[in-house]
Amino acid sequence: MAAIVTCRNIAKRFANGTLALDDVSLDVVEHQFLSLLGPSGCGKSTLLRLIAGLSEPSAGKIDWQAGASGLSFVFQEPTLMPWATALDNVLLPLRLAHVPTAERQDRATVALAQVGLAGFEKSYPRELSGGMKMRVSIARALVTRPKVLLMDEPFAALDEITRFRLNNDLLELWQRESLTVVFVTHSVFESAFLSQRIAVMAARPGRVIEDIAVDAPYPRLPDYRTSLTYNEHCRRASAALERAMAHG
Repeated sequence: MAAIVTCRNIAKRFANGTLALDDVSLDVVEHQFLSLLGPSGCGKSTLLRLIAGLSEPSAGKIDWQAGASGLSFVFQEPTLMPWATALDNVLLPLRLAHVPTAERQDRATVALAQVGLAGFEKSYPRELSGGMKMRVSIARALVTRPKVLLMDEPFAALDEITRFRLNNDLLELWQRESLTVVFVTHSVFESAFLSQRIAVMAARPGRVIEDIAVDAPYPRLPDYRTSLTYNEHCRRASAALERAMAHG
């Protein structure tokens, strides 16, 4: 399938002189689930922000496929407005885009239902668990109907059971909505469960040292986590991560 985003020879040097990324080349394939895996400080989040256009590369080029439009970004923290209900938090990007009132109400209600929060429209962030807050954040990203969903370690702070549940729900959303997902994680197990590809990054400066294909079929049901296939993909990703850390 065609690449929707092409990164070529990307470098990023910050104002303090730190070279965060150097000579990173990566294709983001349309409708694919790609994970960026690497140790803390390897530039995964920096690369994601460059793809999103939230920052500019110091060298190299990022090209979007002609006609491609629409991306949403899910941050590590839910970043919800504490004074606003779940529905109002999801409505925010539609208000900013001046979408008509009736349409934005319908779209926000549907987005909350998509992430399993039907009935929680009037709840405030203080009334929601950590996992539910992240679901609101994902709904806010989905309400704009993006083609590309960029996710920066969104489940890292959650307990394991909640994380597993959201992993399952994310895969359902990805398939149902035909999204392209780029997912930052430092978890070998999460990357092997979610992804079709794992780009393993080494640090100082960040660069892709290995691109692993995860050829296990979907849907990936809970018993996949105990399968020999999953174990083998985890082993390969873990070995690549060890090499990445040795390169740092």
